[in-house]
Amino acid sequence: MMGWIIVFLFVLICAAVLITLGKMPRATYEITAAALLLGVAGYAWQGHPGMAGVTVVPIEKPNSFDDDMIDARNQMGERFGTAREWLIFSDSLNRAGKHGAAANYLRNGVREHPDDPDLWVGLGNALVVHADGMVTPAAQFAFQKAADLSPEHPGPPFFLGLAYAQSGKIDQARAIWTELLARSSEDAPWRADLESRLATMEQIQPSLPMTPESPAGQ
Repeated sequence: MMGWIIVFLFVLICAAVLITLGKMPRATYEITAAALLLGVAGYAWQGHPGMAGVTVVPIEKPNSFDDDMIDARNQMGERFGTAREWLIFSDSLNRAGKHGAAANYLRNGVREHPDDPDLWVGLGNALVVHADGMVTPAAQFAFQKAADLSPEHPGPPFFLGLAYAQSGKIDQARAIWTELLARSSEDAPWRADLESRLATMEQIQPSLPMTPESPAGQ
């Protein structure tokens, strides 16, 4: 109801202004009035004056960046070297909810240092955060680039698996983490955390039992 009242008040104000200040001939008044009525008719046909307002949610979600990711990343190699300064600043952008800016900043980082696997891992993480947890082709490329540069680096498979787990793709995450665990040394600083995550995953969604292979020729 309030929407209609506002519409009619707007029409009356427009008409009063035109009559007072317009100094137009009678024929022009008639055309103008017809145009206003046509606008009201169109609003009545396609508008929704009784519909409640909708709150617009910002695209960037403040404070959605998980600081636990930084702790895990620190265990996997970026505490020193070229990547550190780039990643620290991108982390501050993520904490402020500026996920797009964080990803763009690390894109510049890998342009300047294309052979740094830690920067590529950081870019993959930033792209996943910016996509609300989805593993985009760009994020997959970043993780794969890091793995190609440093095949023994635990970061690419760990964080790719984490992204898959957070997006509900449990089987993919389990496969990647199981392979990473198999090649991790017993004293690897990330091993206990990885074992805990796999155990929790197994409780939530147990893996399917292996089907024995049939003997050849049967």
